[in-house]
Amino acid sequence: MQFYLLRTDEGSRRSVSFEGDALESMYTKQSDLLIAFIILNKLIKIWGGLTMPGRNFLHIPGPTIVPQRIRNAMAIEQEDMRAADFPEFTLPLFNDLKKIFQTETGRIFIFPASGTGGWEAGITNILSPGDKVLMSHFGQFSWLWVEMCQRHGLDVNALEIEWGEGIPIDRYAEILKADTGKRIKAVFATHNETATGVKSDIAAIRKAMDDAEHPALLFVDAVSSLASLDFRMDEWGVDVCVSGSQKGFMLPTGLAIVGISEKALAMRETAKLPRTFFSFDDMIAANDNGYFPYTPNTIYLRGLRESVNMLLEEGLDNVFARHTRMATAVRKAVEAWGLSLIAKEEKWYSDTVSAIRTPDGVDGNEVARHCYKYYNVALSISLGKIAGQAFRIGHLGDLNEVMVLTPLNGAEMSMKDLGMDIELGSGIAAAQEYLRNTRQARIQAGGA
Repeated sequence: MQFYLLRTDEGSRRSVSFEGDALESMYTKQSDLLIAFIILNKLIKIWGGLTMPGRNFLHIPGPTIVPQRIRNAMAIEQEDMRAADFPEFTLPLFNDLKKIFQTETGRIFIFPASGTGGWEAGITNILSPGDKVLMSHFGQFSWLWVEMCQRHGLDVNALEIEWGEGIPIDRYAEILKADTGKRIKAVFATHNETATGVKSDIAAIRKAMDDAEHPALLFVDAVSSLASLDFRMDEWGVDVCVSGSQKGFMLPTGLAIVGISEKALAMRETAKLPRTFFSFDDMIAANDNGYFPYTPNTIYLRGLRESVNMLLEEGLDNVFARHTRMATAVRKAVEAWGLSLIAKEEKWYSDTVSAIRTPDGVDGNEVARHCYKYYNVALSISLGKIAGQAFRIGHLGDLNEVMVLTPLNGAEMSMKDLGMDIELGSGIAAAQEYLRNTRQARIQAGGA
């Protein structure tokens, strides 16, 4: 392919040619942008198109869809983060975030980071090199948490669990009871393993710790569960809860939102791991007055304010019930397709993400790629040990009945295209039937 642009004096003739197909026009010096646009359009036609009509449908387990209300709240001018009235905005936000964590006594920190930054904040402010911690890994993200603890020089007892299962409560209980010297300083738990679609029972872990009369701190990764699944920081005795903005909070990636108990906060006095950017002390000194120790992402904070408003308006119990209902609809479709989840038992099923196992010989990641390429629907690939064995559908955040049918439509057509023995309409019909039978009126006035 060849193209060239001939230009002489201002206002002279320019010729744009693509293998003999020439467009000739007379332009003034202001026409350069138009010529560039013509070239781009020709390239798009030659390359077969770079865009598809309509919109892309995002159904991965994070980042999730950002609702219009939140986008509107963020569509503002930059503001002075040291303005005299800034605390009038931030202090109520910190207080209302406690409602999402369901804590009255915990403290909330907001860092300009992803959930990984939240992990590091919790670890470095509370623990010291050589501290013994109990962990388990059963997916890509629980493993990355283990790896971070190892990099920080902690003495990690990491139980390797088969992917598709969750935290082994009985083994945790045995280890904690056997630790008569109380050397274990912290117990780590991934509430919702995003890579496998597996949810674990945090309340049961707390019970095992209490039954063993163990004083260890309880760290919980709630990145893909908080603001979507039932999470009770105070009731479950959670000392460190790490979340992020890009999942249940329905924001772009960029905020690590961390809840810390009073017990854990006191540990910073003796913690010896280095921290600077993630220092709780620096945050506390500034946050107490409604400010931050460095420049915060004020536009994201405005979006977070609107997110919290939406969650509280709907009511947390309703948020949790809606996620369970959307997830059940997805599982009805999977069953109708004759497929299964990576999660091995119903007790492990996640209500925010489903990892759907594909038959032997079918690359699950190709299902996701095909769906994106041909139907403009973004499903998620499978990672780590199960790479290629499944594809994932995220069903969390801003989601209703018709929206959750979209990834099922795309997945169903993609699997059929790739030669899988799928009856078109089977999964969709099963999900539709469930949603119809469990429907509730969105508005009360008028109509049936």
